[in-house]
Amino acid sequence: MIIGEKAVTDALKEVSDIDLRRGVARGIMLVQEAAKEGCRSQTGELRESIYTSMEGEGKIVRGVCYTNKSYAPYVEFGTGPAGQAHHEGISPEVAVAYTQSPWWIHEGSGPNEIDRETAEFYHFFHIDTPQGRFYQCIGQPARPFLYPALKNNEERIMQIIKEEARPKR
Repeated sequence: MIIGEKAVTDALKEVSDIDLRRGVARGIMLVQEAAKEGCRSQTGELRESIYTSMEGEGKIVRGVCYTNKSYAPYVEFGTGPAGQAHHEGISPEVAVAYTQSPWWIHEGSGPNEIDRETAEFYHFFHIDTPQGRFYQCIGQPARPFLYPALKNNEERIMQIIKEEARPKR
């Protein structure tokens, strides 16, 4: 007979029954709130597209904060020479390759075009041709919102998970 065996067995069972799902869910919602707060968006469309989800199997639990907007990486990491020159705050785990040449964007309403109001908002240089107006773009600086939302809240997220992981008595 081992003295204290029941206490150790009970403590181990208590630890093995801890469900991290609630703590991770609260933590990822904090990240979502911070990402929305840090997202600079002209129309609010990108900000409103920031969602969360929970993933995992068994004891593995993962909270995910994401956006479904295809242009979100351009905002997060920047583009072109402007992005390469100004990319403070992006994840050091991501290797970004920036194009070094300016590019031209046709005025229009198609998926690879830009409307005049947006082009004028960004003060893009333009030329008028027989094929229409084209705007020159040298990129944009990075405006990270997802990575800082996680990184700047790591300690608070860990605290939330610890609070939720405490056995309820």
